[in-house]
Amino acid sequence: MELELQWDGNPNIVLDIQTTLGISLPVQVKNIGFTGVLRLVFNPLVAELPCFGAVCCSLREKSKVDFILKVGGGEMTAIPGISDAIEGTIRDTIEDQLTWPNRIIVPIVPGDYSDLELKPVGLLEVKLVEARDLMNKDLVGKSDPFAVLYIRPLHDKTKKSKTINNDLNPIWNEHYEFVVEDTSTQRLTLKIYDDEGIQSSELIGCARVDLSDLHPGKVKELWLDLVKDLEIQRDKKRRGQVHLELLYYPFGKHEGVSNPFADQIQLTSLEKVLKTDSNGFDVNQRKNVIMRGVLSVTVISAEDLPPMDVMGKADPFVVLYLKKGEAKKKTRVVTETLNPIWNQTFDFVVEDALHDLLMVEVWDHDTFGKDYMGRCILTLTRVILEGEFQDTFVLQGAKSGKLNLHFKWTPQPIYRDRDRDQ
Repeated sequence: MELELQWDGNPNIVLDIQTTLGISLPVQVKNIGFTGVLRLVFNPLVAELPCFGAVCCSLREKSKVDFILKVGGGEMTAIPGISDAIEGTIRDTIEDQLTWPNRIIVPIVPGDYSDLELKPVGLLEVKLVEARDLMNKDLVGKSDPFAVLYIRPLHDKTKKSKTINNDLNPIWNEHYEFVVEDTSTQRLTLKIYDDEGIQSSELIGCARVDLSDLHPGKVKELWLDLVKDLEIQRDKKRRGQVHLELLYYPFGKHEGVSNPFADQIQLTSLEKVLKTDSNGFDVNQRKNVIMRGVLSVTVISAEDLPPMDVMGKADPFVVLYLKKGEAKKKTRVVTETLNPIWNQTFDFVVEDALHDLLMVEVWDHDTFGKDYMGRCILTLTRVILEGEFQDTFVLQGAKSGKLNLHFKWTPQPIYRDRDRDQ
């Protein structure tokens, strides 16, 4: 049952806030109110009146919560910086606890209702690869971007990337894991900020991905457009794009969906290393595995490359290298064409494939040098999982152009030396 609800109250809540400077602040929260749709779930159904054992209560969707903060008898707004931080933390916590899939369980008939509690159903792996064409927030120089990612906006469930200084096209190549409780309603939220040092960081843009759009066991690569506000999208300014790689896998069996971590189908090389007899997939074991192997890349062709000379043609060639490696491989030059065909294969020995990137750059050959045309930055997760595939990739940094590439992975997995790492 879902009901329109408007709630206003004046509870006496006093919080003891500890700041990083060691200062303790008694903060009073007053006049809490919100409006939203209240979801009531009557479960389980039983034979005795009132015919259900408990009621689960929560808000169907995120609702704006209003409240007033006071410290030491005065308004919290008198303390700049601290006020915004504390208000944001309290607001995120209240909204998270009230919104589905979180729920308040009210027993009606005596019994054990632990099965109604919110439980993890899977794990979301997120690789923050890069961003491009970010909006510049600095008057002098370029922004210093970093990213914040979360499914639930709580401090201990939020991930923060490193800061890339003075760069509007940062490459992070960072990996995070998030516990998922409900794929049908939860979302991954990403916000990119400009680091302002001791001052408050300025938002560059944000994006969101519905977890219901992900298929268990299938890698999904996304380029997301950044917006100013996820709720009200009135601002049409270009704020840049962010490149993510997502992989969701459920705990246990997942009925009705093809799951590469299930027992009944053939395992890939990655899954054979990570599989255990007890639960099918050992997440902790995964962290101790180095995926070493040989990556074979065939540069097949390119299409619709941008013209680079006065005759409307180009003399393109491709340079390939691993971000963590030093060796570079180069195709031959194909003269006077915007649709070159190479069909050349290169092998790379990869020492840690889960955390490396393949850089593919297209250049125009000139008599006195070379001109940059564009690039693709590719993770290796998909080829590790699938073993072999062919696909077309849009050339970044160019007005037009696509690359046709074929990948094959020959694994040689090894384990990290735990004693050495410790």
